[in-house]
Amino acid sequence: MTPRRYSIIIPVYNRPDELEELLACLAQQAYKNFEVVIVEDGSKIKADAVVASFADRLDIHYHYKENGGQGFARNHGFERAAGDYFILLDSDALIEPDYLSIVENRLNADYVDLYGGPDTDHPSFTPIQKAISYSMTSVFTTGGIRGKKNNMGGTFHPRSFNMGLSRKVWERTGGFLTSRMGEDILFSISALRLGFKSALIPEAFIYHKRRTQFGSFFRQLKFFGRARINIARYYPEELKLVHTFPLLFTLGVCSIPLWYFIFEPFFYLGLWFLGIYIALLFIDALRQTKRADVAVLSIGAAFTQLFGYGIGFLQEGWKRLWENKAHRETGAAIEYPS
Repeated sequence: MTPRRYSIIIPVYNRPDELEELLACLAQQAYKNFEVVIVEDGSKIKADAVVASFADRLDIHYHYKENGGQGFARNHGFERAAGDYFILLDSDALIEPDYLSIVENRLNADYVDLYGGPDTDHPSFTPIQKAISYSMTSVFTTGGIRGKKNNMGGTFHPRSFNMGLSRKVWERTGGFLTSRMGEDILFSISALRLGFKSALIPEAFIYHKRRTQFGSFFRQLKFFGRARINIARYYPEELKLVHTFPLLFTLGVCSIPLWYFIFEPFFYLGLWFLGIYIALLFIDALRQTKRADVAVLSIGAAFTQLFGYGIGFLQEGWKRLWENKAHRETGAAIEYPS
């Protein structure tokens, strides 16, 4: 069997240092039949010099376009890629040297046109990065459904931070419908409805650096909450009860002080449930990370995640209630969430 030719497509926006680390990982891949397509999406801090420094180690191609968001940057890469199979990675990812070998072996054994891989933290990450990674993968937050074979009983929807797709998927779907606000989930839904099969490849994981401060993490998750409502603009049936949990959690926690004046027993009951939840977070994070400082920070990360998502969900949901129901996002030019 002839080895597949992969095109690894990486959109980048003002992150040359992170891109350099990812390219160093790609240069160490055991599987060699691939090209790297870098799409600079209107960055003010360009990565062209970083890309040029890898020209002797990688089959690498650099393209600059005006800022339009990550979805359209990936489409720009699709149009210029020469491979049989495309792999999408975020610029803040790190991968092991056997990543491509794992993907190739899996596709040879049980081929799918669309796959996704999980994400985790790297030993070199800061305590806050480790805590954020825990929050984004924990069963005690919305992260519990990421990197699973299905999504709360549904079909697995690969996410663009670690996604693979055949050239046929791109040709049939036309690429990303929007450039932001849940564009990767919309893309996965579109591909699945065309009859393509998806799968999780658990061993094809990435180390995802994510955010380094809770403030930027909150803004990112607020954006994710808004994105869930945007997905419902295109596929209303994809809005599930489980997607309201962060909002319900946020409203529940914020309402606890009010119960002291309304019905005092509910105030103490709310504190009891909140204490149990915090204890479970700490114990589970400590079990997974083996570090007490990360476990403490994981409590803050979990609350930041749930509050950010819940507030964004409420903000965009309220907007959706009052807008023309035929409204669709246009994917206008936008900076990546900071």
